[in-house]
Amino acid sequence: MKQTALLFFLCLLLLSNSFAAPGLRIMESMVMPSRILKQDVHFSVCLPTNYYDVKQAFPVVYLLHGLGDNETSWLEYGQISQYADKAVEDEETKPMIFVMPEAFRTYYVNDYKGTFLYQDMFVKELVPYIDSLFRTIADRQHRAVMGYSMGGFGALNLHLKHSEMFGTAVSLSTSVRTEEQYMTEDASGWDEQWGRLFGELGFKGKDRITEYYKQNSPFYIFSQMSPDELKKINIYIDNGDKEQTLCRSNEELHILMRNLKIPHEFRVRDGGHSFQYWCSALPNALRFINDAFEGKAYQGDTPAKISDSQLPEKQIRKLTILNEPAFAYVPAGYDESDRLYPVIYFAGDFSASQQKAIAAVVNSKMNKNKVCPMLLVFLPEIALNHMADALPELEGKLRIRKGYRFRAITGFQAKAADACRIAISQEQFTACVLSDAFLPDSLISGLISEMKPKALERTSFYIDAPDKGNFYKGNGNAHMLLRDKDLPHEYRVREGNGGFDFFIAGLPEIIVFTAKRFHK
Repeated sequence: MKQTALLFFLCLLLLSNSFAAPGLRIMESMVMPSRILKQDVHFSVCLPTNYYDVKQAFPVVYLLHGLGDNETSWLEYGQISQYADKAVEDEETKPMIFVMPEAFRTYYVNDYKGTFLYQDMFVKELVPYIDSLFRTIADRQHRAVMGYSMGGFGALNLHLKHSEMFGTAVSLSTSVRTEEQYMTEDASGWDEQWGRLFGELGFKGKDRITEYYKQNSPFYIFSQMSPDELKKINIYIDNGDKEQTLCRSNEELHILMRNLKIPHEFRVRDGGHSFQYWCSALPNALRFINDAFEGKAYQGDTPAKISDSQLPEKQIRKLTILNEPAFAYVPAGYDESDRLYPVIYFAGDFSASQQKAIAAVVNSKMNKNKVCPMLLVFLPEIALNHMADALPELEGKLRIRKGYRFRAITGFQAKAADACRIAISQEQFTACVLSDAFLPDSLISGLISEMKPKALERTSFYIDAPDKGNFYKGNGNAHMLLRDKDLPHEYRVREGNGGFDFFIAGLPEIIVFTAKRFHK
């Protein structure tokens, strides 16, 4: 009986054209006949550069494509072989096998009618098949799933429903919906993406929230997982701040996971729904997966490179604002010129050494011609409460260029709310930066409701939040509100708990953003 089964399996391999040709490292559109789907399933494979030189087994990452793409997309557009090889070369990761299956339009789930059991095929046929073809480490710790868009949904779903098989998930621009979005999505869009999978075509409103939908929605799955099940979860989510629908759904998912105290990594960076964004996520995503394969806690994202250059004392200015001492920092050459400069006002409880560190980072950017020359002013408490009086006084003591276009304000931690209030009430700032902001849930919505339409277009916001900070909900709500209103802003969620080190690591990007606003 065993010999018959073995013979059948060998025949299946011969018929499938899936033997790995000797020496080939990247194999595109191989074929696996599926009994469950009653059709062929294509998949591509990228092996480590040393696969044929050693006898060891390797961990496996299943790369899941988005709606409308196929098993070649990660190779052609995702450049996975280039990124993976570079990570190994730089000793950021160990070698690993990448498998890219075609998924049609399935969202990597079984459809509710049971007519196309894609997920069953994936876990019962594809994974064992890959383990039989290649030298894989065939256990959950050494299997990961990573995907973008539809594949991001698939990565989460497979990890949550089959954590005994997949120990890690990386989800990029997860194509997921909140319950409200799901119920109100336009009929044709709902039928095409969701109705055919989770409920009857033509359903509307609450009728769309079927039991089968709940069984597959991360929002419901997370809420119903036991403590023992949650211990198996290892998730990294990365979503661009220029996303549309996915802006709210990914943010709400992060907030839910934080509320439920589910450990995870969450990032929001500059970008939208594109391979340019997904490729830029790969270095840190691969680091995350590699640490999981090695059984280690995540070592963290690639550290930002911060200039350690010293600021010349002659660029420091001591002055008073409304009879209170304050400090300002001027660009090199300030005393040999009579030109006017744009200015960034800083609101935050910064020590003298921290002020110098901030000025040194900005000064380095200016000296390398990465940003325009500018002034920095650190505001005392009294100025935050009387900004209408402080601004004219400051512009009489420093050579500040006139007009709102050349003023920006940055608020840090507890002073971020003051900075936001000043930017909105004064209507004299081109940019307002909120870093590690202690924002109550409703603060931004309350303040923005007071702004005049012209002021909303005038001031652009930049929100820089730590993914493990205490005010994740307030920062996330601010981003969702600004996105819903289509107001100009940038949003970042970076690794960390907040604090000055978090702030200084994000400062180079903040300065570039502000300089662009000065010269928009």
